[in-house]
Amino acid sequence: MKNFLQVIAFSLLMIGFFAAFSNFGIPEIQPAPPPVQEKLDLGAMTPERFITLGEKLFNGKGTCALCHNAVGGRAPPLDRVATLASERLADSRYQGGANDVQGYLVESLVDPSAYVVAGFGKAGSGDTESPMPNAAAGSIGLSEVEVNAVVAYLQDLAGTEVTVEIPKGTEGEATGPEPVTGTARTALASAEEIIDRFGCVACHKLAGKGGEIGPDLSQIGASKDASYLRQAILDPAAEIVEGYPPIMPVTYEVELYAGELELLVQYLAALK
Repeated sequence: MKNFLQVIAFSLLMIGFFAAFSNFGIPEIQPAPPPVQEKLDLGAMTPERFITLGEKLFNGKGTCALCHNAVGGRAPPLDRVATLASERLADSRYQGGANDVQGYLVESLVDPSAYVVAGFGKAGSGDTESPMPNAAAGSIGLSEVEVNAVVAYLQDLAGTEVTVEIPKGTEGEATGPEPVTGTARTALASAEEIIDRFGCVACHKLAGKGGEIGPDLSQIGASKDASYLRQAILDPAAEIVEGYPPIMPVTYEVELYAGELELLVQYLAALK
């Protein structure tokens, strides 16, 4: 009986020790703050800041740099697009309604099939249909202010006159690659919502539809397990699929909630 009581006492002592250590001896891990939306004060906006905003959107929310870059050659370069606009407006293949350079640049973002640069159209379309989505709709969803900011950046990038006027108003909203203030977004409830919000089909095919810049994910679960898919999303540079440029964003690690990541991983792993 004495030995039994000693064992009980020792067990209680160990349980108490580990409980105290786990509560007071291990530093508390503070989770990263959730992605939020950045507030844009139009009243204090200068031309320089507006151009900087456009550059931020070009490389972030607009996802323009995913395709328009010197690495992949998947879309035409845009460093001179403002100087080439007049020539394209006069091209017989132009099907849009713009009358000037600024109008053409806006149109190229919201109606990219109005003029498709030779060699960059959808396969089989004869360069009449652009693979680029409408940047003002769908998962990208640039606002009118954001579209104008990107146009101002493209004009400045080409060294031409920036003709875009800063919109009037006291405050607007613009989401950049690393927003820092505002209200946290609501977690997405399904893999389909996640795919739409983050524009996955702009680069990848799903169910046979989507872009061809990245690997086809329509049956990815037949060859890749959940562990591989999770790493591919969080650390895309860890393993580059042969034949594809290393242009997948590396920001999903901080942009996706943990629950959203698992929803997406399990959805892709089930595509067999």
